[in-house]
Amino acid sequence: MRAMAETVVARCVDHIVSLPQQPGCGDVEARALCRAMREPAPEHGTSLDPLLDQLLEHWVPRSFTAPGPGYLAFIPGGGLFPAALADFITDTTNRFTGIWQAAPALVQLEANALEWLREWMAFPPDARGLFTTGGSMATWNAILCARERHLGADIRPGVLYTSDQAHHSVLKAAKLTGVMPDRVRAIASDECFRLRTDVLEETIAADRRAGLVPFAVVSSAGTTNTGAIDPLDAIADLCARESLWHHVDGAYGAFFYLRPELRAVLSGLPRADSLTLDPHKGMFLPYGTGALLVRDGAALRAAHEATAAYLPAMPQPHEFYDPSQHGPELSRGFPGLRVWLTVKLYGAAAFREALAEKRALTIDAVRRVAALPGIVIDAAPELTLFAFHLTWPGATRAEEDAATRSLMEQTTRKGRVMVTGCTAHGRYLGRVCVLSFRTHAAQIDALVDDMAAAIQTIRP
Repeated sequence: MRAMAETVVARCVDHIVSLPQQPGCGDVEARALCRAMREPAPEHGTSLDPLLDQLLEHWVPRSFTAPGPGYLAFIPGGGLFPAALADFITDTTNRFTGIWQAAPALVQLEANALEWLREWMAFPPDARGLFTTGGSMATWNAILCARERHLGADIRPGVLYTSDQAHHSVLKAAKLTGVMPDRVRAIASDECFRLRTDVLEETIAADRRAGLVPFAVVSSAGTTNTGAIDPLDAIADLCARESLWHHVDGAYGAFFYLRPELRAVLSGLPRADSLTLDPHKGMFLPYGTGALLVRDGAALRAAHEATAAYLPAMPQPHEFYDPSQHGPELSRGFPGLRVWLTVKLYGAAAFREALAEKRALTIDAVRRVAALPGIVIDAAPELTLFAFHLTWPGATRAEEDAATRSLMEQTTRKGRVMVTGCTAHGRYLGRVCVLSFRTHAAQIDALVDDMAAAIQTIRP
C-alpha cells in the first residue's frame, strides 16, 4: 500500500508541477479515442504503473486544463492539494458520516466547516447547511425547502421566478422538485444583465391574478455568462413584501463577501433565505465541493428529517448536526474534511488575500483588453469576470459574433490560456474569468498578448 501511494503521489506532484507548461486546453476532439477505449471488465488485474501511464500521459491531457494557471474559461476550480489529501484520508479511514452517532467527532468537523461558511456569509446562528457535490444540488435542496415551506402538497399552482441569465441548474432543480418548466418564469435582465425587479413585480402580480401561487425567487450573486450580480437588496425587499422565498445562487460570487471592499456590490446577500456556495470555485477546492446555507435551519431539517427502525435515536435536534437530517443522503462521503483541513492548514486570511489578488488581476486585465483594437466591453467586472465583443466600422452583428468567436478560439489555440464565450441578449460575447489560485500576472500578460495577435488576423 505504501509503495502504491508513493507512486501515485509522485506522479500527481509531477503533474501539478507541469501545469504551467501544459496547454490551456488539451485536444478534446476525441471521438475516435473514446470509441477505442471501450472494453469489457478485465478478468485479471493489471499492474499500477502502466495504468498510470495511460491515465496521466494519454487521457488526462485530452481535457480542459482546469487546474492550470492559464484557465480563464467558464469559472475555474483550482484544486488545492490538501483537499486531495483529505480525500485520501476519507477513503482510507472509510468512516460513515451519514449520521452523527456513527462518527460524532468527524461529523463535528464538518459542522465546524459549515459554521465557518455561515459566519463568513453573515447568516444568523440558527442557519444550517449542507455540503453537496456542487451548486446544482445545493440549488435543488433550496428549492425543495421553499416548496415545502410555501406550497406543501399542492405543488402544481406554484410558480418560481429567476433571471433570463440564471444558471441552467435552476430549471433542472425546479423540475426535480416537481415544479414543471411552465411554472418557471425567466424574468428579463437589464442592459447590465441584472434581473429587472420591475418586471419581476409585474409578473408576480399577473400570476396571482391568474390564480397561481408565487413561492420563490432565485437570484444570482455573479452569473456564469457575464458575472452580473442581481439587485439582491431590492429582491429581498420584494420577497419580504410578497412572502416569497429568496434563494441566492452565489456559486461563483458569494465568497467575495469575505472581502470588505466588495461587500457593497453584494449587498443583501446575507438577507437570503438560502444561499448556494461553491468552495470548488471561490475557495479553490477540487470540483465536487458545493454547499448550501439555509437561514432558517429548521426549514432545511423539515425538508429532509426521517428515521427508520434500524437507525439509532436522533441526537438532540439543536445541539448536534446530523447530515442525514439536513440532506437527501444517508450513505455519503465526508466532503466537509476537504474544507476543514484546507482552512485549518492555510487560515481564512490566505483565502481573503487570494481573492483580493484575483480581483486586482481582473481590473488590470479588463483595462488592457479594453485598450485592444476593436474591443467593446459589454459587462465590466463586478467581481473577477468580464465580457466583451470584437467590432470594426461597418461590421454587422453576425460578423461581430463570428469574429468574437474566432478571437476566443485563436487565443485558446495558442495554448497559454483558455478562454470561452457565451450568448447573452442575442450577442455572442467573449469572456474572461480570473479565479484560479495559480493564475498570476504572467497569465494576464499572455492573455493580452495572445488576444492582440489574434485580433490582427481577424479584423479587416
